[in-house]
Amino acid sequence: MSTADLPVPTLILVAIVVLYLLNSIKILREYERGVIFRLGRALPAPKGPGIILVFRPIDQMVRISLRQEVLEVPPQDVITRDNVTIKVNAVVTLYVVSPNDAAIKVVNYVYQTSQFAQTTLRSVLGEVELDELLSHRDKLNLRIQSIIDQRTEPFGVKVISVEVKQVDLPEQMLRAMAKQAEAEREKRSKIIHAEGEYNAAQKLADAAALLATQPITLQLRYLQTLTEIGVEKNTTIVFPLPLEMLGLLTNIAGLGSMPSKQP
Repeated sequence: MSTADLPVPTLILVAIVVLYLLNSIKILREYERGVIFRLGRALPAPKGPGIILVFRPIDQMVRISLRQEVLEVPPQDVITRDNVTIKVNAVVTLYVVSPNDAAIKVVNYVYQTSQFAQTTLRSVLGEVELDELLSHRDKLNLRIQSIIDQRTEPFGVKVISVEVKQVDLPEQMLRAMAKQAEAEREKRSKIIHAEGEYNAAQKLADAAALLATQPITLQLRYLQTLTEIGVEKNTTIVFPLPLEMLGLLTNIAGLGSMPSKQP
């Protein structure tokens, strides 16, 4: 019996059944899972990936992506513990670990995570000082990530990282920090200069002590200086006059000026 011998209503019924079966075929990608609601009740395990059958209207499917999603937290006004008003934004990376929970226990898990991230960012950064926020950002990122992850775990979302993206400071604070940095650099410069002077004085004292043990070295040093002056083709020669000789000449001059005794 061929299909041509079948009555028209039967052919229509067969065509409807074939179209219904073809329409029931769904293809899920490798990173997708399908949460099936059969007569309003969710099946214990999600379907996919690959070819699955969804028999409407008995079954309804919600597609859930298992890929990582990046959520940008909009800028938040934060007052730090030392009363500095700043604007901070962050980036949250998350993915779904339980498709059934993400489809059943929350309306929109991305929006829910965004709200948790905003409130957590304000509360955590409001408990620290500005210097700690700028210097210990990695530790704060881990703390924020841990808090958000605990709050998103009930609806099957895993938060794997939170990064504070940008910290906007007021102009007055930027000028104050610039002055502080300039003062720190000037302080280090003066300390380095003083250490150099101290080291130079120490070396000179050591050299003087060494030369004092061998007076002949002064004459050698004098001759070496004359050689260096002669290289520059200078005609002026400087003779060092020891202070002891000046004292001797002063004594001689004093004796010569004394009046002679009368007999």
